[in-house]
Amino acid sequence: MFACVRELRFKRLHPDARLPRRSRAHDAGLDLHALVRQTLAAGERTLVRTGLAVEIPAGYAGLIVPRSGLAAHHGITIVNAPGLIDAGYRGELGVILLNTSSEDFEIEPGERIAQLVITPVAMPQPVEADELAPSGDGRGAGGFGSSGR
Repeated sequence: MFACVRELRFKRLHPDARLPRRSRAHDAGLDLHALVRQTLAAGERTLVRTGLAVEIPAGYAGLIVPRSGLAAHHGITIVNAPGLIDAGYRGELGVILLNTSSEDFEIEPGERIAQLVITPVAMPQPVEADELAPSGDGRGAGGFGSSGR
């Protein structure tokens, strides 16, 4: 069982960096904010700085996920969604945004660009096996498209 994390420590690496916050009390994600103004050209991707570092506790991971409003209204998403932040990482948080629209998008300083979700992770040790147990649902090695359209 995982211990409940009550606090998440952040360090400002730049004086203009904004600490993440939830838009509503029960939101799972903490809003991450852009540090500087930059243009995200149509069809291009860019790394957006936050000016923050985070201390994620051992046994947890941070997932950087897209904001639905940016995706729905402007076609802005995250290239490697979700982006994974390991507990041992202490560098600056960056978000790799992709503009899927045909119009340039202006990222303003302080704009909410993504969300950070903290989740517990299992840490099993990989073990080589000669055989794997059947899946129990008959799927076996059936992969992409095996369950129909």
